[in-house]
Order: sequence, then C-alpha cells, then structure tokens
Amino acid sequence: MEEVKTGLWGGDHIRLDVTETGATIDYDCAHGTIDRKIVPDAAGRFDAVGTHVREHGGPIRKDEEEDAHPAKYTGQIQNNTMTLTVTETDKNITVGTFTLVYGENGRVMKCK
Repeated sequence: MEEVKTGLWGGDHIRLDVTETGATIDYDCAHGTIDRKIVPDAAGRFDAVGTHVREHGGPIRKDEEEDAHPAKYTGQIQNNTMTLTVTETDKNITVGTFTLVYGENGRVMKCK
C-alpha cells in the first residue's frame, strides 16, 4: 500500500488534515490528533494513536483544562475513501466510525 495522501479528508461530522508526521482532526463538538505518520499495511489497514478532546457549548474559561483522552485510530483506506474508527482508550469508549473522502472538506458542526 502507498503512503496515506496528505491533505484534507472529509465526511459527515469529521475533517481530517493528514500531514507527513500525523494528522489533526475536527469533529462535531470535539477535536483530536494522530501523533505519528499514518502507515497502512498492504491491505490499506492502519492503527494509530493520539488524543481525542471533547468540547462543549458556551464560552471556554482561560483556566479551563481540556477534556483530553488518549485515543486509538483504526481504519482502512481503499482508493480515495477512508473508514476511521475512533476509540478513547482510557475509558474504552468508541467515539464513532466515520467515512472520509480524500479532497473533501468535511461537514462539521461545532458546539454552540
């Protein structure tokens, strides 16, 4: 399998910006990171780690700590489509499974 294409991958409720060294993610009411380069195997499957940060509506106080959790990002890439499952590993909570398309901006609704 080739390397993951860098740039925007998007879908319903998610936007993933892949770089040479990892990725940043925006979701509805959350954001996160993938902390290392995404390396798929021969079948396009990958397993990566990073963080998942829950957001909330309303103002954010200056001294407010982020609701950050270690996360596991697993998925598969076929052509220009990626399936991505996000799991908070400290709580063993599956945040969701998303379908993303390379070059799409994604449709994310931030908390109000």
